[in-house]
Amino acid sequence: MIMRMLDLGDGAVTIEFGETIDPALQARVAALDVAIAQAPVAGLIETVPTFRSLTVIYDPLQTTRAELDAALRPLIDAADHAPAVDGRHWRLPACYGGAFGPDLDEVATTAGLTPEAVVAAHSQTDYVVYMLGFLPGFPFMGDVPAPLQLPRRSEPRVRVPPGSIAIATGLTAIYPWESPGGWHLLGRCPVPLFDAGRDAPALLAAGDRVRFTPVPADEFAALAADLAAGRIDPQQWCTPAQEQA
Repeated sequence: MIMRMLDLGDGAVTIEFGETIDPALQARVAALDVAIAQAPVAGLIETVPTFRSLTVIYDPLQTTRAELDAALRPLIDAADHAPAVDGRHWRLPACYGGAFGPDLDEVATTAGLTPEAVVAAHSQTDYVVYMLGFLPGFPFMGDVPAPLQLPRRSEPRVRVPPGSIAIATGLTAIYPWESPGGWHLLGRCPVPLFDAGRDAPALLAAGDRVRFTPVPADEFAALAADLAAGRIDPQQWCTPAQEQA
């Protein structure tokens, strides 16, 4: 399999495992990320996982690229044969359609499905969080069912509301913040995905699994109010890996 180590300035190296969005590549990235976290790598500052690569950020005053390579290569070899890393599992509430999902009907028409069938297909799929990017806490998740794999909108929106659940190509995502966006909006999730006051500000992480649970608008409103008031902990929708059957 393809593996390349590329310099990223004088304080980082990117380890590439391939050139596609693929669960197998994500598994290799996750395994190496865990291996590095468990090993004493001198000068390590941070690791950044993506769809197909892991960037290792290091302090060049504490280590050299040659020393880093010597520390990383055994970890790369070991990670290639390590068991799959199972992240946390989330069951996140989602209100589909209406004002929350203005593109649901159009997606249904394009896919040759009813809106109810689109909701069923989207909400009955387990998604892997490939990476976070674009916005703080923004999860790129896949893979959506084949009938829902549509190109981006021809006319992006200037403002996409926070919490919007969207699809484009083979991916689905949740917008943590209001921002421009060109993905198709199917619904909205009331659970905040980023909170700078938390020890881990981003709720989701690469390697997590996500499934959506449809809820009606009144339940969505009640959940949003309870979350905003701090009466509900977002972790209630999470099953840690060590507790999974």
